[in-house]
Amino acid sequence: MTRHQLSAVVMTHPKRRQAAERMARAAPPGALRVVMDPDPTGTPSVLRTALAAWEAVEDGATHQLVVQDDMLLSESFFERVRLAVDAMPDAALALFALWDSRNGAAVRFGALAGARWTGAVNEYFPCVAIVLPRAVAEGFVRYGRERLGGWPDDILMHRYLRDSGVPRYVSVPNLAEHQDHGSISGNAFRGPRRSVCFLPGDRPGDEGSRLTGLTVLPFYKYGVARCAVRVAGPGPERWLHMDCEQYLRGLDLPRSLFAPPGAEPDEPDVRGTWLTALAMGHEAARLGLDVEGRAPAVRAEVHAEAIATIGPGGISNTSTEERIAERREALAAVARRALVAGREAADRPTPRRRPRRPAGSAAGLAVRAAGLTVRAGATPLGEHLTRRLTDLTGDEAPDAVLDLTGLRDRAPARSLRIHLPDDPRPYTLAVGEVYGPGCSRNTPIGRMVWDALRSRPVVVQGGPDAELHAVYVDDLADAVLAVLRTRPTAHTLTIAGEKPTTLSELAHAVHTAVRPVPVHIDPEAPELPTPHPDFAEGPRPPGWTPATGHTKGLHAFAQWLAYEGTLLTVV
Repeated sequence: MTRHQLSAVVMTHPKRRQAAERMARAAPPGALRVVMDPDPTGTPSVLRTALAAWEAVEDGATHQLVVQDDMLLSESFFERVRLAVDAMPDAALALFALWDSRNGAAVRFGALAGARWTGAVNEYFPCVAIVLPRAVAEGFVRYGRERLGGWPDDILMHRYLRDSGVPRYVSVPNLAEHQDHGSISGNAFRGPRRSVCFLPGDRPGDEGSRLTGLTVLPFYKYGVARCAVRVAGPGPERWLHMDCEQYLRGLDLPRSLFAPPGAEPDEPDVRGTWLTALAMGHEAARLGLDVEGRAPAVRAEVHAEAIATIGPGGISNTSTEERIAERREALAAVARRALVAGREAADRPTPRRRPRRPAGSAAGLAVRAAGLTVRAGATPLGEHLTRRLTDLTGDEAPDAVLDLTGLRDRAPARSLRIHLPDDPRPYTLAVGEVYGPGCSRNTPIGRMVWDALRSRPVVVQGGPDAELHAVYVDDLADAVLAVLRTRPTAHTLTIAGEKPTTLSELAHAVHTAVRPVPVHIDPEAPELPTPHPDFAEGPRPPGWTPATGHTKGLHAFAQWLAYEGTLLTVV
């Protein structure tokens, strides 16, 4: 007999009532009750219905389970949930994670470890199938009531649980699968949204087996191999966001490893899958995990399924179900080879590099990494720039001081200065509108992205034809690196693309990259910030050209703002 009592509901909207009732009938008798959207004719809101579901806790229940109406439950769903509640009674338990998410990446490491649960990471907390202790559920109702009409329920849930100190875990394998019956809340633009690892016949047992403390999370999303790396040190948990290729270069891996042998240039899904799994294999070796599924504690079928979804998840936003099915096995084979290659690379010695020192925590301080000193480097922007520069240079980093204070929101004109010990004249890099991980939401681009994240219209503040030069964070770091390597004669340089972008073009790029919300024009808004007086005069750094398209850059910026940007005071 369990000492905990589970109350469970399926939340739904009248348009999908039949699906919810079918789910309730398929469950054990009396196990699932149906909770309806309390305002079905109002603006679609998952949070509104979720709050009603969290309120519907039965008398005497110690825990509340909420599942959405478009989920397929595993055969052992209720048994595993009850065993997990007994093993972790104070924890929030997510029973699903998307195949292209950071939590999905954590589940993959859990599969390699043979764990049944993995610690949730700094992202949204998946809410399509979730269990909360009763007191936690009641607290979330109060928290959510004060925040209706803003962030989605899963981001609010993550912030609430994090701020409340509630332990958070995700099941390995997942106990539920998303069936994609359309999206009332407007998520259909994301393509098929599947589990990172769902095995309907998975049997219960050993629910106390957990993997926690992950610090490197490679994942393949929106066609880009990305990596989240936890910042070392005390204080709130926070992560740097970068491409897998940058992360791998920082490990001193040979560039020849960055694509599988025989890969064709027109197979970007192969390269994206390879880079993600290569980084995962390297980190798995560091953690002592099994990349081939042969260890006694590892269940081969869970291991295989978790790895097989890397590629499909990465192409899901632009691919049909049929296309994903066609590519699944080929990409799974790529992922398996890359895991082994990553493990083997981790076992080989690499040239010694100066140790990377963790960034500080107070804005305005100088942070030293390799040969670089970065003023204002302890800010999120400084951390991202410092990390990229040291990843790309290693021991070759020259002694230099980078002054980022001219990139602050309220700087009269945006600029970055580079001081070299053997040159009395600093280099001044006149910079356009910097955006990306580490940057502020209080800029023209930041405000557009911030609004789209909350499903609000993107507002063009000022004339739609007003122009600015958008510069992605990685491109700014690469421009600095070009100056350090070439030491150009000109000491005033311009960091900008071939041509400016209009505000209207940027707004529609946000619509595409972040969320398809309406675009509104506000002609009464303030004018754009004044560019640096030398912006139009100086040449670009020799050999440098921006390489990041708006779609990729804006999506990365949005992810960082949603998961990290609310924690920090940003440059």
